Amino acid sequence: MKRILFFLSLVSLLGFAPDKLIKTKIAEGITISLPAELSPMTEDDIIQRYPSVRAPLAAYTDLNRTLDFSVNISATQWPDADLEMAQKFFKSSIHSIYDRVDMLQEGIHEIHKRKLIYFEFESRVNGNRMTLGEQQPVFRYTYIQYLVEADRTLVFTFTSPKSSKEDWQEMVRTMMKTIKIK
Repeated sequence: MKRILFFLSLVSLLGFAPDKLIKTKIAEGITISLPAELSPMTEDDIIQRYPSVRAPLAAYTDLNRTLDFSVNISATQWPDADLEMAQKFFKSSIHSIYDRVDMLQEGIHEIHKRKLIYFEFESRVNGNRMTLGEQQPVFRYTYIQYLVEADRTLVFTFTSPKSSKEDWQEMVRTMMKTIKIK
């Protein structure tokens, strides 16, 4: 009986763990290892989730469309590559997007000889009591990295429901360290 309970516990724990990472080419000269659960978004998904003139370089989601990973080129450029100033700017913009931000980690780290600004946080967007179906607040977990170069800023973003954070946090931290840019 104890063996059966142990086996069922192990299966249930492993059943929620993300799969291994698969090296993925995002664009010319940009690769990252992504979880097998993520697949490229359809054109309709991209239009719905990224209503902008600029489409992302790449966008991925899971089957349930609850997890997202995207790579964008930011309109903001930092010609002097002042990472500390850029970090303050990006942090301020994050706080302006959400009603509440709980920062878990932030800083500048080096990945494959490139310095990236990163933020890991939980957010809340308050619901709108006047709009049917949008009354409840939305809680999200996000890990975002910025690669600031003289002619562009690349933005790597992973988001999931806050309730999935425990299942994905370590995988996402590992995934974000696999970014390679030539």
